[in-house]
Amino acid sequence: MHQKKKIVYVAAAALVNADGHVLLAQRPAGRKMAGLWEFPGGKVEEGETPEAALARELKEELDIDVAMSDLAALTFVSHDYGDFHLFMPLFSCRAWHGAIVAKEMQAVKWVAAEDLQSYPMPAADIPLLPVRDWMKKDVRKGD
Repeated sequence: MHQKKKIVYVAAAALVNADGHVLLAQRPAGRKMAGLWEFPGGKVEEGETPEAALARELKEELDIDVAMSDLAALTFVSHDYGDFHLFMPLFSCRAWHGAIVAKEMQAVKWVAAEDLQSYPMPAADIPLLPVRDWMKKDVRKGD
């Protein structure tokens, strides 16, 4: 029999700049998993779609405006952290309005897709690293 546990729904973005680099954000001190790098995003509130949550979180964390039509679903991860289970869709986003500003004092860095594995990440983000292969194909197509 399966034990029931809390499921946390999070939406994340692979923000991609004109050079084909992906934005990573470092979890700030004082937060769970502080110091680890992750795709920006955050919790999906009750009644909110993942796309709406992601647009809200990107505005709150990075001060950018993202149209839901600029979010393309890439993949998802379902990960058991022991005390809760995380479900996280990952969206690609190549267009936004505004300059990226780390509003929560987190470090942010543009990273080449092939270098993503060099950054320590939360366990749930590790299965998302094959996004680098998708990125390479997408960049070569000239999108």
